[in-house]
Amino acid sequence: MSADAYPPTDRTTPSRLRERVGYDRAAVHAVLDEATVCHVGFVVDGRPVVLPQLHVRVGDDLYLHGSTGARALRTAAEGGLEVCVTVTLIDGLVLARSAFNHSVNYRSVVAQGRAELVRDEQDKAAVLAALVESVVPGRSSGSRPADRRELAATALLRLPLREVSLKTRSGPPSDDPEDLDLPHWTGVLPLSVRRGEPVAAPGLAEAPVPEHVRAWAAQD
Repeated sequence: MSADAYPPTDRTTPSRLRERVGYDRAAVHAVLDEATVCHVGFVVDGRPVVLPQLHVRVGDDLYLHGSTGARALRTAAEGGLEVCVTVTLIDGLVLARSAFNHSVNYRSVVAQGRAELVRDEQDKAAVLAALVESVVPGRSSGSRPADRRELAATALLRLPLREVSLKTRSGPPSDDPEDLDLPHWTGVLPLSVRRGEPVAAPGLAEAPVPEHVRAWAAQD
C-alpha cells in the first residue's frame, strides 16, 4: 500500500460496489476540506446517536467541536469515544430509464476510530482558529478569538485519520441493455452549492465588507 493511501481494514472494506471505493489520502483530504458539515455517529447508554457537526482537518487528524455539556463530549472525557464520521458531497442526480437504476453522483468519506478529548488550551485555541479559517479563510483575523471562558465551555475531539475510505460515483446512468430502447429521458442533473451576496447583520455600523468576506462570496 502506498504511503499516499490509507491502508484498508475490515471496517473500511465494502462488501459491494468495491469499484467505487478508494483510499487515496489526497482525495480523502479534499472531500473533508470541501465539506462544511459532517455527521458523527456514536453510542451513548446503549443507544445510537448521529449528530451534524462542523469539523476541520489538520494534517492527518480530524477535529470535531461541541459544548462541554454534550453527551458525546462527556463520554469522551472518560477515556475516548468510538465514532463513525461521515461526509457526503452531492454532485448530481442520475436519472435512468428505469426507476431501479436511478442514482446519485457523489463523493463520500467515512472515518472510524476512537476520538480523544483535546485538553491543552493552546492546542484548543489553535484548532478553533483553524476551524474558523476552514469555514471562511481569513476570518480568524477578522473576529475576536475565544476567551478563557469560551474555551472552557468548548470541547474538541481529535480523531486520527487511520481507518478511512472514500466512495464516489460519477458519470452517466447505468441502464440495463433491455431498457435502452425505452423512450424515457435519461441523464444527469448537476447539483452544486452556490454562494450568495453577504448580508450585513442588523445594527452594523457603516463599514466596508472585509476582503476575506468578498473573496469568499466571489468563489462560485
